[in-house]
Amino acid sequence: MERGLMWLPLLGAFIWLARAGATEYQKIEAYKRWAVGFDRCKYDIYAVMGLKDREISWGKPTKAEPKNLRTFSLDRINKIQLIVDNRAVDLDDLPVKGKKIDLRFESIDPTAESIEIPFTEVPMAAEWAKFLNRSIAKSE
Repeated sequence: MERGLMWLPLLGAFIWLARAGATEYQKIEAYKRWAVGFDRCKYDIYAVMGLKDREISWGKPTKAEPKNLRTFSLDRINKIQLIVDNRAVDLDDLPVKGKKIDLRFESIDPTAESIEIPFTEVPMAAEWAKFLNRSIAKSE
């Protein structure tokens, strides 16, 4: 009887892991359905993002479909910065990691609020920043 009770927490942990894995799988499948229409897209636990022509759509991943979707045009963006731990980072001298990683999109309208899209990894965010900065430079 005591041995059975000792294994009970382990059984609970396995059930929790299975449920967490199933939830993440459902989020990825919903993302795949959402991302079909984009030229380039990204998924991580904090945000989904898709680029179609010069329009960026982004939101929070869920099991059904991304929620809080917002869209903006790169034509209205003046500057894109990689922000790691609330500091702008040089794309040629990247930190190894950070606790809070965002891409900041600053509008050409000085009164407009900047848009920040969260990332989980510095290299992925830096790759997107470089790509999008090249896209902005081509249009000028």
